[in-house]
Amino acid sequence: MKTSDFDYSLPPEFIAQTPAEPRDWSRLMVVRRSDGSIEHHRFFEIVDFLRPTDVLVLNDTRVIPARLKGQKSSRGKVEILLLRHLEPGLWEALVKPSKRIAVGEKVELVSTRPDARRQSAVVEVLDRKEEGVRVVRFADEAVVETMGQIPLPPYIRDYRGDRERYQTVYSTEKGSVAAPTAGLHFTAGLLTRIREMGIDLVFVTLHVGLDTFRPIREEDPQQHRIHREYGMVSPQAADRLTRARTEGHRIVCVGTTAVRLLEQAALSSQNTGGVKPFQGWVDLFILPGHRFRLVDAMLTNFHLPRSTLLMLVSAFGGNDLIRRAYQEAIRERYRFYSFGDAMLIV
Repeated sequence: MKTSDFDYSLPPEFIAQTPAEPRDWSRLMVVRRSDGSIEHHRFFEIVDFLRPTDVLVLNDTRVIPARLKGQKSSRGKVEILLLRHLEPGLWEALVKPSKRIAVGEKVELVSTRPDARRQSAVVEVLDRKEEGVRVVRFADEAVVETMGQIPLPPYIRDYRGDRERYQTVYSTEKGSVAAPTAGLHFTAGLLTRIREMGIDLVFVTLHVGLDTFRPIREEDPQQHRIHREYGMVSPQAADRLTRARTEGHRIVCVGTTAVRLLEQAALSSQNTGGVKPFQGWVDLFILPGHRFRLVDAMLTNFHLPRSTLLMLVSAFGGNDLIRRAYQEAIRERYRFYSFGDAMLIV
């Protein structure tokens, strides 16, 4: 297995720059592992592929305004992207230009939000890590909410619409620097329809972090070090997942983040006869050959080439089938990446 096995060529015009309106009118590719068939639908038709006994697992993380602008004492411009909360006031962050930011440097934040009142704040750089990552300290981290901006992926170039479209309609737990994008297609009305079918919605939390922005550079993917993300499976969620597994009902995960969290929880629950509550760091790197313990079906967007996310999807759907599905998505002019279309693998 090589990283180049997960490469493909995508015309730039297929990278979605704006979300579908309304949310559930995005396209939906349905991929069946049982016979290798591929079907094309609209997202609101997902109800036709769910069963009343299913448990639908959704990641309720909410993207924080993690992008901050500032300047050094020399007036040089600085950009800070918060990545991971370490403790009150302390964060890991990507800082640019990283080579010019020394440990001990203080950055004065500058608000770029039109709705923000005038204020000042200072961030201090405490430690230097790999690949431009720094540990920074806020005297009062409440300024993140008032001075920061919701970060969009770098391939979305000039989106000027409502930043709430980069949040799921069920997001409640603040902590991510990128959205769990498979969930962006759901509307409140569609979730109501799903509940009325008798399907239980189970909410878990995985705060999306650094690896969303990092390509795999090693040709052997097993040499890639995946960054940890913080996740939580509540006792109530664990109990419902245990009952689904005991009763033989499908667990359908919305997004790769929910898949990683559930599979990590399953590994932590080995030999217990069920799923234990989980709270902690998730560092599971799912590659082809992984034995899935909890996930029976998954909903996902179309991912970047050579990415950990594409490897996870290939592990679940099978390399050949997912490669064929991506080729068909390009032929059928699907929209790719965060604001793009969806794929349901059953």
